[in-house]
Amino acid sequence: MDALVVLIPLLPLVAAAIIGIGHLFGQISGESGERTTANIATGAITLSCVLALTLLGADLLGKNTGSFNAGQWLRSGTLGIQVSFFTTGFSTILAALFSILLIIVTRFSINYMHREAGFHRFFFILSLFSSAMLLLVLSGNAIGTFIGWEIAGLCSYLLISYAYDRPVAVLNATRVFVTNRIGDAGFILGIGVSYLYARSIEWGSLNAVAEQLTTPTATVIALCFAIAAFAKSVQLPFTPWLGRAMEGPTPSSAVFYGAVMVHAGIYLVILLQPIFERAPFVMALLAIVGLSTAIYSFVVGLTQTDVKSSLCFATSGQLGLMFLECGLGLWQLASWHLCAHAIVRGYQVLTAPSLMHNVLGNPIKPVSRDIAGLRWLYTASIQRFWLDPIADRALVRPVHGLGRDLGYFDDHIVDRIMGTPARAGRAISSLAQLEKRVLSAQPEHDPNEFSRSSGVAGKFFQWTADIFNWFEDRLVLRGIGIDAIDMGRQLGYAANKFEKLILKPRYLVVFVFTVLLLAAAM
Repeated sequence: MDALVVLIPLLPLVAAAIIGIGHLFGQISGESGERTTANIATGAITLSCVLALTLLGADLLGKNTGSFNAGQWLRSGTLGIQVSFFTTGFSTILAALFSILLIIVTRFSINYMHREAGFHRFFFILSLFSSAMLLLVLSGNAIGTFIGWEIAGLCSYLLISYAYDRPVAVLNATRVFVTNRIGDAGFILGIGVSYLYARSIEWGSLNAVAEQLTTPTATVIALCFAIAAFAKSVQLPFTPWLGRAMEGPTPSSAVFYGAVMVHAGIYLVILLQPIFERAPFVMALLAIVGLSTAIYSFVVGLTQTDVKSSLCFATSGQLGLMFLECGLGLWQLASWHLCAHAIVRGYQVLTAPSLMHNVLGNPIKPVSRDIAGLRWLYTASIQRFWLDPIADRALVRPVHGLGRDLGYFDDHIVDRIMGTPARAGRAISSLAQLEKRVLSAQPEHDPNEFSRSSGVAGKFFQWTADIFNWFEDRLVLRGIGIDAIDMGRQLGYAANKFEKLILKPRYLVVFVFTVLLLAAAM
């Protein structure tokens, strides 16, 4: 039964490919093709769900071996990356749960997205996301998990900017995408440090050697993955991106930020339980960040005036409690909390459009008088504690200014000193054009007018002046001026061609290889 695990993420990927290729070549398009797209997407995720439930049942019956290796992907020196999967434990539970939730969202989306201009694009992205999330929770090594992690993030960006003709949607999608790259950097660094000290990127092997790691080493590894988890699961200071992500359609908000993707960070922490238990500092950090996020989300959620914003801060608050539970060592509670929250929050976001109808006659409960009287807290809450402006001033503006300064330095200092071929060619060409304009702007006159005279002495000086004038005109101006400019232009063109030639991949590889050989020889 272990081999079934390969098909679980593969089937939605195949569905995404069929929908994408069919729509690209016009075989699936318009309202007439909606049924075909819906059947492909629904059928694929349904089959994946059946396989995930079968795998979970086999695990509960003790039929699975615990992992399945589908072969080796690549090898570089001592690093070997296997295509491996988990077939037991919490991963199989989450795969079954997420696949059920994905079926519900996919079925809900068929009617919700009916006659939308981007119907086929939506289901292509949704199927790709389904494959990515199932790969993320089932992969047995860090590389596979990271691939699913990145594809899910890309799908998130594409669906937040689903209405790409709206500037606000595109701006929010870009802001969310850039923010999550900070967590991705932590994930990549965690992979590198894990291989450096544990000599393995397999999750099982990494957890197995956790007891042999020193506390500082375990702390560094855990801290890297904790940063990735904080960014993905909207913990402080990354919490504000979740409010921006609600720009997408309701089904995508439900599956990304209510039921499935937003739990990827807490899943990563639970997956690496042995590593985190060897790092007391990071455990304390999980508890502090989780508690701070829960309090922040509760206060900010009280002043939200739309349903999806209220739900997004309720989501970040519950995730904060999960991180608090992990930090306190309550791993089993955090696991159950994750599963229960995914079900409840997914349902709430899907029913958000009909909330006004559902709560008719059920008035909102007012907040406590003790809180209601704190006007400064209300102001801070409605401004979401100014986290976005603080991030702009602390990170975005300095980075933008640094990039502008470096660009100026590169254009006005480095290029002038180095004399890059492209700029040199343009400079020579501009010099030639300038000289031609200057010469053409001068009034026409007799070249011998200046040297006209009378008498023997005058004629002598006139002949001498004519000789120097001829020498200057034929040898200096024409021979050195225009000819040198043409020669310089030709040299610039030749340098450009040479530069393009050496930048071709094959020549660049040869150059790098030669440099490495010379360095090794020295």
